[in-house]
Amino acid sequence: MLDQKYNHKLVEDGVYEGWLKEGYFTAGDPSKSPFSMVIPPPNVTGMLHMGHAWDFTLMDIITRYKRLKGYDVLSLPGMDHAGIATQAKVDQRLKSEGISRYDIGREKFLERAWEWKEEYAGHIRKQWAAMGLGFDYSRERFTLDEGLSKAPG
Repeated sequence: MLDQKYNHKLVEDGVYEGWLKEGYFTAGDPSKSPFSMVIPPPNVTGMLHMGHAWDFTLMDIITRYKRLKGYDVLSLPGMDHAGIATQAKVDQRLKSEGISRYDIGREKFLERAWEWKEEYAGHIRKQWAAMGLGFDYSRERFTLDEGLSKAPG
């Protein structure tokens, strides 16, 4: 007998994790024509909002269509450090603890900024997963990754 109400959690539980485990979104098949899309990287200053969800959904539709058409699709996720905005968020957190960046010094402040980045990157990844986005997480990038901003030469 069917339940009276649709319970999406029963239906969806574990599906996305299974897709990732099977590598359905991992690019790298040289026998197929390549197609890639890099998402506009959200800032690690907070959580995603409806504008992000809208943009990512539209891009995900395109990449899934291309995958169905036989392309080797790379949907590349990433995040932006948003330097000044992130500094303001870390400053705000420190203030709530009764201290400032001047109290702890540059090195400790940078440690706190990287802790912030890891915390909010984790929130963003959970939101991407909740949306079921077809990202190749094995290639995820961050704007402060080594070599990301170096031009060949």
